[in-house]
Amino acid sequence: MYKIQTLNNISVAGLNRLPRESYEVASELSNPDAILVRSAKMHDLQLPMSVKAIGRAGAGVNNIPVAAMSQRGVVVFNAPGANANAVKELVIAGMLLAARNIGQGWQFARSLEGDDAAITKAVESGKKQFVGFELPGRTLGVIGLGAIGVQVANTARALGMKVIGYDPSITVRSAWKLESDVEAALSVDDLVAHSDFITFHVPLTEQTRHMINAERIQNMKQHAVLLNFSRDGIIDDDAVVTALDAGRLYAYVCDFPSNLLKEHPRVVALPHLGASTREAEDNCAVMVAEQVRAYLEDGNVTNSVNFPEINLPRNGSYRTAVVNSNVPNMVGQISTDLAEAGLNILDMLNRSRGELAVTLIDIDQPCPEETANRIAEIEGVLSVRCLDSMGSS
Repeated sequence: MYKIQTLNNISVAGLNRLPRESYEVASELSNPDAILVRSAKMHDLQLPMSVKAIGRAGAGVNNIPVAAMSQRGVVVFNAPGANANAVKELVIAGMLLAARNIGQGWQFARSLEGDDAAITKAVESGKKQFVGFELPGRTLGVIGLGAIGVQVANTARALGMKVIGYDPSITVRSAWKLESDVEAALSVDDLVAHSDFITFHVPLTEQTRHMINAERIQNMKQHAVLLNFSRDGIIDDDAVVTALDAGRLYAYVCDFPSNLLKEHPRVVALPHLGASTREAEDNCAVMVAEQVRAYLEDGNVTNSVNFPEINLPRNGSYRTAVVNSNVPNMVGQISTDLAEAGLNILDMLNRSRGELAVTLIDIDQPCPEETANRIAEIEGVLSVRCLDSMGSS
């Protein structure tokens, strides 16, 4: 029986992917095998040594101590792309909110007083202050071309916009999905200099913090619109407000309200709605639950932020799953211990990523406890799990 602890409310659609006959799921339990989390801060938590996997039902993992988990041999999963459509729709809505002054117009309409005739007269005389512009022919700059950025870029093209993108680490998978006429910017500075709208789809790191600052704003096109539905901190809000007040920027639409932003007339600050749809919550929960289950039962890894991707199909044999430092002769030492125990290797796969490696070995008999202990004592081995043909350890 595997034990799964939930630190937030996880969609039932995802929890239903964990069969109750072999999984116990609760918000409070001792010695869990895995943790499912959404936004709970985990950096100060004392996680029991029983934890083998952490699944984040979302894309960002800033709330998880990934480096510390890697040192312990704990895999951390996320759900890239599961909320991509939800965020994409909000980015498109943000562009329309800014271009057509919808928020300001709505506030104006809500403030009207008098009878209907008086309101109609006020509307006709006041609507000229909310004249906007249309999207076709405008240029959207997309920084970060992962699952979300690609969908935003493709949808903007369908709306008749010109799109330029910047992502020095774009994957082949993302490149295949991107519309062929999306242009590649040479740098962030190149992108901001040619964009009417700029949207961000990158994690918050030391390299991306305040990516948009006072200096870069000066290099932007006059009356550009900034959209941030990625992470708070990527944009220097003080610099943006100064530019809005000076008429340098046209509008700022973001998902991160603050006292500085929430009442500014040229800012639309939403309450972190990016992935707040029932569909996105279900998609994220399903994806991460299936990934955690595959790892616990078979050792396979998909969409991990710290482990290599590895997938060795099961053929009904017994499996030993080893997480170890990525150093020479590790597979040789593991194989030697199995051979000395009289175990025949039927299939084996080793994958590495940075300083970590995962080795999956299918053998013809159950791995004895003393053999597993001997492998665990090899310098650099972080964890050893012996999985029977049904996936239990």
